[in-house]
Amino acid sequence: MTDAPKSPEGQVADAVSGNWVDTTAPEWTRPFLRLSRADRPIGTWLLFLPCVWGIALAAVFDGNLRLCDLWLILGCGAGAFLMRGAGCTWNDITDRHIDAQVARTRSRPIPSGQVTVSNAILWMALQAFIAFGILISFGMTATIVGVTSLFFVAIYPFAKRFTWWPQMFLGLAFNWGALLGWVAHRGTLDWPAVLLYACGISWTLFYDTIYAHQDKEDDALIGVKSTARLFGEKTATWLAGFLVISALLMLTAILGSASRTWVLVIAFCGLAGFIGHMIWQLKRLNINDADNLIELFRANRDAGLFPAVFFLIAAFL
Repeated sequence: MTDAPKSPEGQVADAVSGNWVDTTAPEWTRPFLRLSRADRPIGTWLLFLPCVWGIALAAVFDGNLRLCDLWLILGCGAGAFLMRGAGCTWNDITDRHIDAQVARTRSRPIPSGQVTVSNAILWMALQAFIAFGILISFGMTATIVGVTSLFFVAIYPFAKRFTWWPQMFLGLAFNWGALLGWVAHRGTLDWPAVLLYACGISWTLFYDTIYAHQDKEDDALIGVKSTARLFGEKTATWLAGFLVISALLMLTAILGSASRTWVLVIAFCGLAGFIGHMIWQLKRLNINDADNLIELFRANRDAGLFPAVFFLIAAFL
């Protein structure tokens, strides 16, 4: 019998198997990249996709997708990677004592001793500084909108200490890109962007409640709050409600942005894929199976890609 392959030294418990950080990144960079969750890329996708929604639907609203929108999309992608990294670093700094008490998170770089708090602070500042350099290229109005999101980024790690709805605060932070992307394209903030932002918040309540069920036993022992603990066995019913709210908000945002028939049809295809994927997740959900929970959580990249891709196609028409 052959021995099972050993995990790379320092690998985080919930990292994607065979990820590039643990297999090919220079060894000295690995603790910092793990701190930024580069070995768990789903968070970058979930931060980036609302940006694409905003840019693409703003282009539909204007009836024109410009060449500069390519830079906005690429810039938002790089910014999402950097700001997700800075936000996760901040989260791990503030949560280091809690993470040390939770089975899934005690292997993270700070509680496991791979990175000191002072070095983590420097790493967070470096990521945020580079991201700010990208943001200012989007124009003054977009820069102001982007910087405003830092309020929710700063408060999110503390939310689980004072509210049963920390997932709401995550949604407020993670979907700000819908507003930023819209403003970066148009220079103004219009009501369809606000509806798209609200849709993203409801979507976050859907997927992050699924995610939070992984830690519900440890959270109960240490007194950390979450919607997973709040909803309990009624989780599927609540998730169905968030699905309906997300669908209605996205539908209204589309109707407020597009008027031509074929543009509406293409945009509705994105909405249909988004809804269909969330229904698929609900049918497969098992709140007591950790493997099922992380699989469904990560699958939300594909849910968000449906509107992103079809909104971009609609913007070309």
